[in-house]
Amino acid sequence: MCKFLKVPRSTFYYQHKPKVIDTIFENAVIEEFRKSRNNYGTRKLKVMLARKSKAHEAIHASRRRIGKAMAKYELVSNYTIKLNKKGNNEKVNNDTTANIVNREFNNRAPLEVVVGDLSYVRVASQWGYLCPLLDLHNRKIIGSAVGKRRDASLVQAAFYSIQSDLRKIKVFHTDRGSEFKNAVIEQILGTFKIDRSLSAKGTPADNAVAEAMFRVIKTEFAFEREFVSFDELELYWFDYVNWYNNVRIHGSLGYRTPAEFGG
Repeated sequence: MCKFLKVPRSTFYYQHKPKVIDTIFENAVIEEFRKSRNNYGTRKLKVMLARKSKAHEAIHASRRRIGKAMAKYELVSNYTIKLNKKGNNEKVNNDTTANIVNREFNNRAPLEVVVGDLSYVRVASQWGYLCPLLDLHNRKIIGSAVGKRRDASLVQAAFYSIQSDLRKIKVFHTDRGSEFKNAVIEQILGTFKIDRSLSAKGTPADNAVAEAMFRVIKTEFAFEREFVSFDELELYWFDYVNWYNNVRIHGSLGYRTPAEFGG
């Protein structure tokens, strides 16, 4: 028959092999992506797949393979979407305080340096503000506050929320936003003998960790979201801080969470 039809014998006997779909792998990618609240890309998903809770569940896959699974199921990380940044019209603090942190953000002892910044979110067609305070040692949010105004009272509330002994904080570093220059803030720092450090004027890199936190909040927490009330904002923010400190892995911490890194 093959000779008569002039086709190779192998063609006659060929049987189509159905494409194998690795559902275990793909389900694992989807699961870890959802656990990350749609934030992780291939790099962090690769880490999490290899770190599955049970040894026999660990999956070692290339970023390329993970990327294909993400594309198949249209899993798009929030970080691939461009953010629109709100204009900054804040008043500048012209204090002569030096930048004693000097961009040395890593290998800090617990509570040696705490950095702060303010971020904004939409709340019922108006702006709401967040003030997270981070310990440079493990990038943990050790204190934070939510408010309707971008002022020193928000920073004060964030300090009062810190559970650690404030006397152990050595340096408080921020940019030159006027909300960080206030008699109340100076009183807190003076009472607990906390040294002050300020970024140079117009130099965001001097407060790079806090600036990075600003981008994280806008991307992971507030992107395309408008809260119906400040009560709702506070509830969701509390949940996010808990997730950020205890679940979210950080590249700067060797892909560990702040809680795992310790301090």
